[in-house]
Amino acid sequence: MLDAHQLNVFLTAASTLNFTAAARQLHMSQPSVSQHIRELENYFDTPLFIRSGRRVSLTDAGEALIPMAQELIGASINIEETMRSLKDEVYGHLIVGCSTTSGKYILPFLLADFLKRHPQVQATCRVTSRPQSMQMLCDGDVHLALASASDFCDDAEFRHLVSDPVVLIVPPTHPWSKRAIIEPHELLETNFIMREEGSGTRAIVGHGLQQHGLSLGQLSGTLTLGNSEAIALAVQEGIGVAFVTQSVVDYLVADRVVTVRVSGLEMGQDIFIGRSRRHPASVVQTAFWNFVNNGRNPVLLEFETACRRAMAVETAVA
Repeated sequence: MLDAHQLNVFLTAASTLNFTAAARQLHMSQPSVSQHIRELENYFDTPLFIRSGRRVSLTDAGEALIPMAQELIGASINIEETMRSLKDEVYGHLIVGCSTTSGKYILPFLLADFLKRHPQVQATCRVTSRPQSMQMLCDGDVHLALASASDFCDDAEFRHLVSDPVVLIVPPTHPWSKRAIIEPHELLETNFIMREEGSGTRAIVGHGLQQHGLSLGQLSGTLTLGNSEAIALAVQEGIGVAFVTQSVVDYLVADRVVTVRVSGLEMGQDIFIGRSRRHPASVVQTAFWNFVNNGRNPVLLEFETACRRAMAVETAVA
């Protein structure tokens, strides 16, 4: 019968292509790793690696074994987690992907609250781009994913979590900082710090400008940066003005920039959570999915309340 431990050793060796590195990662000795590989090769009566001195590479049989071994290991983990959870405890390792700036400020608090309720759970958060996050979700490399769009993966189920307003921020020294509200056409009169092509915030701003007969191409872009945190700090330093989500303002630069309303320009970034339909969910994955989607999640309620409070203050000032 196949040994799940031996298959796990094989997968680690296949990913590192170095038995010594695999041993270090598995907290085993190198001879022990080699022995497990030899036993697996004897079981299949075929070589899985080509050995050339200290270097190894996969044979065709080794390449073919990888996806089947991954599936078997996943099933083994699911069985173990399910059986442990029969004792009214949620066990397991939860891997969540995140591709949105807003999600990065929500996810740690969601995980912290979830882990307090289920101390036997371990969690990993992987922050990456939207396309890569969706690909990892569809491939089963992450169990769930937070994203600012829900149309990247046909094999995934998405549910809306919260909305994060997109606001215009300016340095305290900028002329608009004393006005609180400006007209859309005035956006053409200053220098902007922009998000890169393909970002969710950039797409939302582009759509909002179109409603007023404007486009992103008409804005004077003095600098393009790859994340909203860097943009907010650049605004703080007086390099230009920018559109960012309210959560970035609240958590990073609330007292060092000024939020300015643009008349008739109301924008927000919707945040979704997704899970794969192709890969069966473990007990811990289902528990976290239900935790964030119960409609009364305290972290999400607090986030929405903070956003409404901030927007109310800005409206009152205007």
